[in-house]
Amino acid sequence: MSARGLFITGTDTGVGKTVVACGLVRALCARGLRVAVLKPVASGSLRTPAGLRNEDALALAACANIGQSYEEVNRYCFEPAISPHIAADEARISIDNDLIAGDFRALQARADWVVAEGAGGWLAPLGPDRTMADLATALPAAVLLVVGVRLGCLNHAALTREAIRAAGVPFAGWIGSSVDPHLKRAPQNLATLTRTLGEPALEIVPYRQADAPPLVLSTAAARLAASSLST
Repeated sequence: MSARGLFITGTDTGVGKTVVACGLVRALCARGLRVAVLKPVASGSLRTPAGLRNEDALALAACANIGQSYEEVNRYCFEPAISPHIAADEARISIDNDLIAGDFRALQARADWVVAEGAGGWLAPLGPDRTMADLATALPAAVLLVVGVRLGCLNHAALTREAIRAAGVPFAGWIGSSVDPHLKRAPQNLATLTRTLGEPALEIVPYRQADAPPLVLSTAAARLAASSLST
């Protein structure tokens, strides 16, 4: 039986995808599972003696437990903090979804779970005729939606959910990420999200300060592990 796959997308950039991905990986590892990670495309990276390194990819790699090299985590790493399709064009590189899918399947042979994190939102462009959605549909993975709970999230969540449904990929559920501590009527917004998305959140992540301890999403991991969702 192949490893279970999860592709984490968000309603926008900066909604906490990496925080959620790391929290899920930590929780799955704590359950005694072998967990691999992918941040296949990343922009906004630092030059190091070992080459370009992206902070989100490094954070994911630090949470996994199968001993991956950096290159196994992050195939496409770009230095400027700009949209990946622009960074790829400037670097004269074409992002190849088939290569990423091959990376994903190779990790499935070594792990019980493979958790991949996208860049930006569901329709973030990767090239002239490709988006993050095309990458997600190329992977044997269900999609987990991270909703940045802030003003405007109701529309963003509804549109993203409809686009995921139209793509015909399995939907693993959603996690609310409280990115705005001053959001008015937050409980009402969460209730509306539950109605709009057709199911309650797997977990709600409270607003987190920069020095908060590492997140462990035990409830979400348990629900995902117990689900019968196939990919």
